[in-house]
Amino acid sequence: MLYLIIMTKLNFGNAEFITSFGNYSQISPSEMPEIAFSGHSNVGKSTLINKIFSRKKLARVSATPGKTATVNIFSFDKGYTAADLPGYGYAKVSKAEKDRWTKLLRAYLESDRNIALVIQLVDIRHKPTADDIKMIEFLIETEQPFMLVFTKKDKCNQSELRARREAFKTEIPCYEDIIKVEFSAVTGEGIDEIKVLIAESVEAEIADAPVISANSENSESSQGN
Repeated sequence: MLYLIIMTKLNFGNAEFITSFGNYSQISPSEMPEIAFSGHSNVGKSTLINKIFSRKKLARVSATPGKTATVNIFSFDKGYTAADLPGYGYAKVSKAEKDRWTKLLRAYLESDRNIALVIQLVDIRHKPTADDIKMIEFLIETEQPFMLVFTKKDKCNQSELRARREAFKTEIPCYEDIIKVEFSAVTGEGIDEIKVLIAESVEAEIADAPVISANSENSESSQGN
């Protein structure tokens, strides 16, 4: 029962686009907890976002890899936010554009945004790319709360899945210590579990935030007089 109670506390069905950041200098602080979605270009990030928030076109699904070139911010529930980060690793863009994406991505993760959880996507069919590993190592080193979502599960048979699960143990650093969910865009498997983890992360972030009431402000004023 606890599983269902936690999941229904957040409204995932009212998500709306707010704004985009195309340059790292544009990134502003945020007050409410934010969930960030990160992953290699064409890993299925837009599909996952649309499934979580029950919207077909909240995040644009494109046949062209590397289409997300900005940090796109959405609101959901009572003002919480989600960030769709640029897909990294796409080869058919200029070096200048790759450098811009890298600066934008790093600036976002090091900004004053109130990031409660990074959902790092990895294609379950393949060995993680060098960029995937760099991102995971960065999240570990900076102690950023994150989880792994393995996409494209519906494109593998059971023997292939068993082989990849075993291989990930040596391919991904700190694999056993990381929260992991497998996602199928066809069946929706994994969505409920991801929603629960998002809700828990948002609640944890809120619980850690300082609370200043009118009474406490008055008390401080009277102590100063």
